[in-house]
Amino acid sequence: MTSESSQFQLLRERRFAPLFWTQFFGAANDNLFKFAVTVMVTYQLTVSWLPPAMAGLVIGACFILPFLLFSATSGQLADRLDKARWIRATKWSELAIVLVAAWGLVAAHVPVLLGCIVLMGLQSTMFGPVKYAYLPQHLSDRELTGGNGMVETGTFIAILLGNVVGGLLIALPDGGRVWVAAACVLLSVAGLVASWRIPATPATVPDLPIRWNPWTETRANLRIARERPAVFRSLLGIAWLWFFGAVFLALLPAFARDVLQGDEQIASLLLVIFSIGIGVGSLACETLSRRQVEIGLVPLGAIGMTVFAIDLYLACHALPDPVVLTSFAGLRVLADLFLLSAAAGIFSVPMYALVQLRTPRTHTARIIAAGNILSAVLMIASALFGGGLLAAGLTIAEVFLVTGIVNAFVAAWIFMLVPEYLLRFLAWVLSHVVYRVRVTGNERIPAEGAAIIAANHVSFVDAVLLLAASPRPITFVMDHRIFRHSVLGPLFRLARAIPIAAQDEDPVVYRQAFERVRAVLADGGLVGIFPEGGLTRDGRLQPFKAGIMKILADHPAPVIPVALTGLWGSTFSRIEGGAAMTRPFRRGLFNRVGLAIGLPMLPQAVSPQGLQHEVAMLLEQDAPGSLATGV
Repeated sequence: MTSESSQFQLLRERRFAPLFWTQFFGAANDNLFKFAVTVMVTYQLTVSWLPPAMAGLVIGACFILPFLLFSATSGQLADRLDKARWIRATKWSELAIVLVAAWGLVAAHVPVLLGCIVLMGLQSTMFGPVKYAYLPQHLSDRELTGGNGMVETGTFIAILLGNVVGGLLIALPDGGRVWVAAACVLLSVAGLVASWRIPATPATVPDLPIRWNPWTETRANLRIARERPAVFRSLLGIAWLWFFGAVFLALLPAFARDVLQGDEQIASLLLVIFSIGIGVGSLACETLSRRQVEIGLVPLGAIGMTVFAIDLYLACHALPDPVVLTSFAGLRVLADLFLLSAAAGIFSVPMYALVQLRTPRTHTARIIAAGNILSAVLMIASALFGGGLLAAGLTIAEVFLVTGIVNAFVAAWIFMLVPEYLLRFLAWVLSHVVYRVRVTGNERIPAEGAAIIAANHVSFVDAVLLLAASPRPITFVMDHRIFRHSVLGPLFRLARAIPIAAQDEDPVVYRQAFERVRAVLADGGLVGIFPEGGLTRDGRLQPFKAGIMKILADHPAPVIPVALTGLWGSTFSRIEGGAAMTRPFRRGLFNRVGLAIGLPMLPQAVSPQGLQHEVAMLLEQDAPGSLATGV
């Protein structure tokens, strides 16, 4: 087990840095070459069968085509082979392609250049799944968000640099094509050298039979992904992000010319702002998530994407004529573009991390390959979508507006299909805005396998705060009367919480509760219980009931004691004469709340009294001198 590192410290470690630089040089090379060829065909050559207006679309299609045809095969190979060796093989192939492309550049042979773009797309297709499948084999669960953030940031910076340098070099009056060829070879060699430092990464399924039919394999992988709804919806979310981003990136040059009345330098400025925004949003995920895979950030990113896309449209209507970018409206346009792209970074990184975390190691590369196909399809659809809206008479600003509105509906559809996104978002808001939560010991919650979380019960939001501290979903057992609450009832039903009643009050609900708990534990899930049996009415720990013993008798599992402090006296506690939520701002916002997680207890060592003692000790440690749950 490697020690956990921050996302920037990972750049100093061999388990991450060589892969990062291999990816960085490869992305820079792809985009330098594609953009240089696009400029050359558009401005410098006359090709009867390739009109300049179609050059960008044709080159983009050539690069994307292999993703549709060969992603399924690349996923299988990445799972079957040692990932380090497979990465080096792809980099050798890249060097061979680049050497042919260098001749094509010098000779200005367009068919050869288009063929090389197809082959570079094929090389990227082979590299994509292995890159993301490599990370969970070398990073801990708490490093996945930061690691993915670094990869996303590096990729977009490489794309930016590749486009800028490719445009500058091909425009040189003397020997521009030679300089582009030399730069491509240099980047390819740099990527190959970096790949030799990647540590050995054993195959996850060394005896995997290769199915060469891409459609059969893709359907099989999507079936596997659909067995885990959060994983499958994350693949759809990632694909949608590529649709959303492709619309904006494709229209930025025309937006700079027609809306901002600018030249190529303004178009480059917009590309720089968009790329930096993606990077900032991606890097921010580790801090915002407290170094765990926090899919609650996905709705936050989706909201930002829609809000700033709409405001970008409104800002365009406030631009003066002639346009002055240093005016308030001009700066507002630039700020909207930056914040929109930052929100996209926040939207994407947690989904990549979730796919890696919750996909079996034996299928990671193949699942990601299937996702790449979905992304490629939606990128092609984005061109049809944007072109169709423009052909229908919409302005570029209106296309941005429609895209932002559609994003809201797509995100809402995904979140309603997988309520965990919304629940984690609520938990994130509660633990970052309403309260200042200090969590200790959350690494003691097992990354996999059945376990029972047992906590003291101080407020109506205890379950939500526990969700915020856990890297995995928790199925809570809660008093059935809470489900009748007009606000909390729908929330807990959305969370698929398990209602329970006293046996003498409702024997059917009582029996069904234990049956559902047994099913969750048998499936390797986390169950959350409040052994006191109800909210404390005086702020002190109440005697634990014996229900925990019945659960353990049916399905022995580790029990993790948890202590919540600082919530007594908040509006969600019963401090108001036994009532709750009667004074909404009783203690204001940003109150300090403690959440201490103890060492797991073996099931045979658990008793109600012993578990209560463990929670009491955690309370005492978190609030010295008192066993009061909120002091």
